[in-house]
Amino acid sequence: MELTAGKVAVVTGAASGIGLALAERFARAGLDVVLADVERPALEAAAEKIAGLGGKTLAVPTDVSDEAAVTALAAAAVDRFGAVHVVCNNAGVASHADPWIGPLSAWKWVLGVNLWGVIHGIRAFLPLLATQREGHIVNTASIAGLIPGAGPIYDATKHAVVAISENLYQAMNMAMFPIGVSVLCPGWVRTSIEQADRNWPQDLGEVPPPVATAEVILPHVQRAIDEGMAPAAVADLVADAITANRFWVFTDPRFTQIALDRWQRIAEGHNPQTEVDAPGMPPAKQLVAEIRRLLAGQGGALWLAGGPGPRRDGTTWSRMTTEAAKAPG
Repeated sequence: MELTAGKVAVVTGAASGIGLALAERFARAGLDVVLADVERPALEAAAEKIAGLGGKTLAVPTDVSDEAAVTALAAAAVDRFGAVHVVCNNAGVASHADPWIGPLSAWKWVLGVNLWGVIHGIRAFLPLLATQREGHIVNTASIAGLIPGAGPIYDATKHAVVAISENLYQAMNMAMFPIGVSVLCPGWVRTSIEQADRNWPQDLGEVPPPVATAEVILPHVQRAIDEGMAPAAVADLVADAITANRFWVFTDPRFTQIALDRWQRIAEGHNPQTEVDAPGMPPAKQLVAEIRRLLAGQGGALWLAGGPGPRRDGTTWSRMTTEAAKAPG
């Protein structure tokens, strides 16, 4: 689908990062842009910036985990512009909480935004696009949707978004609907994803404390993000994919090679690799060594406040990791 003046794009998570870059890219192409985000002050600033490019804008505060809010977003877009042609289900968050023994609220939050936000976006806008017989849906996943390793909560949502997107692509082709579908699987991008808990919802209680290993991992991750691709470059790739009706949108061939290698191992029946070097990060062996030193040195303190506490047999992450390291094989 050509991105031309007079068409309308809706972008969730539009107040910053990739979402703001998408809004700017569409505005520069002459599209009218509907910006949605849960972070109100940043959303207002983003809308003002996009309006300064000369296009028409509409800012709609939206919690994408709320079906009614996304339905209202679709209605507001149609009321303002009469149509929608591009839908970017882009809002996303990440939690630093312990996925195994930390509060379940971290799972609820990340699944609500990353997974249900995409589901709500598709269901709210697809009937409109089908009626128009024209449109394109872009779902933001991650390279973590193809390669586990970013963390089980985040990985689970992004794997689901890839699967949903591919199923949607097949459904649109089966039904012969002229609706394009793309899935964005970026690697490191200069965004504020690691500070996502600034938008932690109050109804889920307190922000969970970070997993113990965050002390080792997060500085490396933040550096990789800071050195990552500019959001504007990602937006250009998305725009190209929409124009070419291309499903997959990758940003780093080094990550896609890792995904290819992983699937080759799967096809051969090998167990998952526990040490895989990732672009932008220290060697995997170094990370594992740093984490094991941390766990061995902190003992029971690694059980998180608010979590279930140590097991009755006195086992801690430290003890389990130390014993595992001593085990043969």
